[in-house]
Amino acid sequence: MTIAYLVLLAVVGLGRLMELRISRSNQQKLETQGVRKIAEPHFRWMVFTHGAVLVYAAAEVILLHRPLIPALAITMAVLFVFANALRWWVIRTLAGHWNVEVMASSRVGVVTSGPYRWIRHPNYVAVVLELFSLPMIHTAWITALAGTLADLEILRRRLRVEDNMLLADPAYRASMGEKPRFLPKFF
Repeated sequence: MTIAYLVLLAVVGLGRLMELRISRSNQQKLETQGVRKIAEPHFRWMVFTHGAVLVYAAAEVILLHRPLIPALAITMAVLFVFANALRWWVIRTLAGHWNVEVMASSRVGVVTSGPYRWIRHPNYVAVVLELFSLPMIHTAWITALAGTLADLEILRRRLRVEDNMLLADPAYRASMGEKPRFLPKFF
């Protein structure tokens, strides 16, 4: 089972590289429409953290002989699949707006469909769930906790930059400003 888990980590890593290609393509298209990238000093730490979770999860499983606990593995695999479904729903909903960097794209339209009907930052919810669940599939709990906490701190700082930029746009503020950041209001 360890080999299968390592293959899963490799597949996730390849998926992230594919996402970077999609992001770069979207970024170039947005730039031709006059959309500018916002200086965001925490981006490199986000990239590092996401890559480190993959490497450290593998190392923790191999070096610390983490067991595969079926009940935990199944639960975390379900959470991982949910997180990825949500992330790809975000990517599909945002289409040409989707990008891994902070860009002032609301000037070319504000997306309010898909998961954005309920919350402002569904992609971040998905990424945090994925960074926790992926290591936990094979009981790499140190990586899950450290990676999730590091990502939450990076997101806290990144969101300060992103929300300031987004909420400064009147159209975005009018359509999204009252929505919660991460969890939908059910009542």
